[in-house]
Amino acid sequence: MARREEISTFSEAELPEAQGYPSLSTQGSELIYGLYDKPPVVESIFVAVQHVLAAFVGIVTPPLIICTSLGIDAANTSFLISMSLFASGICTYIQCKTFGPLGSGLLSLQGTSFAFLGAILGVGNTAIQSGKTPVQALSLIFGVCFFGAFANVMLSRFLHLLSKVVTPIVSGSLVMLIGLSLLKTGITSMAGGTAALKNGTFANAPNLALGFGVFAIVIILTLAKNQYIRMGAIAIGLVIGYIASAFMGMVDFSIFTKLPLVSVPIPFRYGMDFEIGALIPFLILYPLTAIESVGDLTATSMVSKEPISGSVYIRRIKAGVLADGFNSSLAALLNTFPITTFSQNTGVIQMTGVGSRYVGFFVSGILVLLGLLPIVSGAFQSIPQPVLGGATTVMFGSIAVAGVKIIASEELDRRSTIIIAVSLALGLGVVFVPELFNNQPAPIKNMFASATSTGGLTAILLSWLLPQTPTANSAPSAEREIANG
Repeated sequence: MARREEISTFSEAELPEAQGYPSLSTQGSELIYGLYDKPPVVESIFVAVQHVLAAFVGIVTPPLIICTSLGIDAANTSFLISMSLFASGICTYIQCKTFGPLGSGLLSLQGTSFAFLGAILGVGNTAIQSGKTPVQALSLIFGVCFFGAFANVMLSRFLHLLSKVVTPIVSGSLVMLIGLSLLKTGITSMAGGTAALKNGTFANAPNLALGFGVFAIVIILTLAKNQYIRMGAIAIGLVIGYIASAFMGMVDFSIFTKLPLVSVPIPFRYGMDFEIGALIPFLILYPLTAIESVGDLTATSMVSKEPISGSVYIRRIKAGVLADGFNSSLAALLNTFPITTFSQNTGVIQMTGVGSRYVGFFVSGILVLLGLLPIVSGAFQSIPQPVLGGATTVMFGSIAVAGVKIIASEELDRRSTIIIAVSLALGLGVVFVPELFNNQPAPIKNMFASATSTGGLTAILLSWLLPQTPTANSAPSAEREIANG
């Protein structure tokens, strides 16, 4: 159990066990190919495809939700989804290959993060309410994402400080807020989305039947004993829902006729704007994702039969978090949203027995290729809102539960209870009553526009200001390793 505790110190939410995979403490990883082995090309491609399938929905869903919620037009939505795939491929290569101190060198996938959804939607909606167009709002979003990512670049050198500032109580509360605040978006999509609100079809029988049908399918598949079915539950739910909605006449296939043959990456396509108030929530969230990445990288090291302590481990963790920050800045330049280390690939490594980073190069190539083909983004863009909502609502609820698991790993004394209660009350309060800051200046509105920024800032301040309860437990060994690194 000691090794399991070392991992959970950093990120219980993102561990495979929290996603429904076997516990790392009880499930061994019988490797066929180790980290530095080079499997044959055919085998490498076969395993790489499995990694892509496990991560694909997680990569394309955040930009799709953001574009739908902000009212981004079809052409720009297609481009942003394509760039998410393209950037994920480039960033995966950087993480797996390593360039000096940059990149962990592990078979570790990079993809767009769900953690920033609430903050991005808050900043985007505030910008739109101030008179900007949805496309102009993207300029501000990419600007704050770019500069905020440097928080992880700097913190990668001082990881031992993160555990002192962002405790499990703080990070657990933040993860809960991320999931709970996104449930409104998921439920709205299940009933037809914002377009249905405008045309009067919101929550009609076809939308609800389709949305709750996909919702039920994902739940049933998630409970399946077969690991492959569990891992692909959301993707399978989307496919079944897409087919059903096509028969119901709810799929707009005309989108495919408007797409170019190739999406050409255009850095700074939307420009970059900046407001200090809009930056605040991202400065809170980036350190949180850094802690999650430590857990993901530790788990990947473990199942790859690599060290999870010592100098090699410390170098990889710091280089991996540095890559997270660098890659998020690069993603903003490429017109997409913050990048983080994915946990899904850990389960794939366990099941395939292939931990070779050489496979990561093929994963990178596949993602880049998919990003250059607009038909891929068009397929997801044509998914009816009830189908998307039915699948993502389960996912958002799971994020909230992951936060509960992080909090449950700690002893809840009176101080911890106050931190959780106040951060949830204020964080969800701005979601329930968004008009609260209507009469405030734009920087204030941007700073407190999302549950994660308001609740996260509250949790961090209370964790810092409230007297600490003395404890006899010493820091777990992995945390001490990083502190000494």
